[in-house]
Amino acid sequence: MKLNLRGHRRLGVCRSHYYFLLARNIRVIMIAINRLARVLKAAASPNKTVIITTLNEAWAAPNSVLDLFLHSFKSGDGTRKLLNHLVIIALDQKAFFRCLDLHSHCFALGTEGMDLSKEAYFMTPDYLKMMWKRIDFLRYVLELGYNFIFTDADIMWFRDPFPHLYMDADFQIACDHYSGDSVDVDRNKPNGGFSFVRSNTRTIEFYKYWYSAQETYPGLHDQDVLNRIKYDSFITDIGLKIRFLNTNYFGGFCEPSKDLNQVCTMHANCCFGLESKLHDLRILLQDWRRFMSLPPMLKRSSILSWRVPQNCR
Repeated sequence: MKLNLRGHRRLGVCRSHYYFLLARNIRVIMIAINRLARVLKAAASPNKTVIITTLNEAWAAPNSVLDLFLHSFKSGDGTRKLLNHLVIIALDQKAFFRCLDLHSHCFALGTEGMDLSKEAYFMTPDYLKMMWKRIDFLRYVLELGYNFIFTDADIMWFRDPFPHLYMDADFQIACDHYSGDSVDVDRNKPNGGFSFVRSNTRTIEFYKYWYSAQETYPGLHDQDVLNRIKYDSFITDIGLKIRFLNTNYFGGFCEPSKDLNQVCTMHANCCFGLESKLHDLRILLQDWRRFMSLPPMLKRSSILSWRVPQNCR
C-alpha cells in the first residue's frame, strides 16, 4: 500500500496519526481477509473450488434476482448439491442480511465511500465501480488458493457445468457470441458474467494486470478491457491458457442454448433494466420446468425451445 504524506501538516494531521490510521486500516483489511478465508473454506469442494456471485440490495430484494437464481439450482438437473459450494458476496448491508436469511455462505464486501445498493444501470459510474471492485475481489480469492466459478446472479443454473469445462485452461469464460472454436481470440465475444479460473501464479498476475488496465482504458468496463488486453504480449509472456465456452452449454439471451438436453446455464445478457430481466427470467424458469416435467423418452426427443428473450430483445 502506497501512502502520499505530502500536505499532512496543511491538513492538520500529524505523521504519527497517519501511521495509526494506516495500521488500523491494515488491521481491518486483515480481519476481512481472514473472515473471507473462513467463508471460502466452509464452502469449498475437496479440490478447493467455490462458486461465487455478487449482488446488491436491488438484486437481493424479495421476488428479485436472488430468489430466481437460487430457485434455478433447486429445480435444475443435479444442481441442488452445488449450493453447498456457493458463496454470495453482498455489496451492501441489506443484501447481506437477505443472504443470511436464505443461504449458508455469505460474505459482506465493504464498499467504503460507495453506495452500491441500488440498481446500477449499464455503464453508469456505479456500474463501473461495481464491475471493477469485483475483479479486484476475485484476485483475493485466487491469492487465498481457491479456484472459482464466478457467476452473475442473473444466470440460471440448470445442469452441473463442471463436465463441460476444460481441464487444460487457466482462465475460461462464457461468450455473448461463440465462434465454434474455444481458442479463437478474435471472433469469440467473452462475457464476464460466467468464468472458471484456477488459482495459480498465472491467473493471479493476470487479474492484477486486468485490474490495473482500467487506468489505460478509463471509462470502459471490465469486459471491454478484457477484449483489449487479450491480445497483449503480457498474456503470452505469463503463459496464461485461455478458453472460451460454448453457448450450446453456456447460453444466454444474446445467443440461447438450442438444446434443453444440453444446456447448463442461461444468462440474461443483452438485456437492459432489472424489470426486463426479471420478466424474461421467470419465463425461462417456466420453460425449464415444462421441459423437466416431460417423461424421459419425450425429453430426449423434445423440440421444446425457449420463449425468451421477450422484453430483453
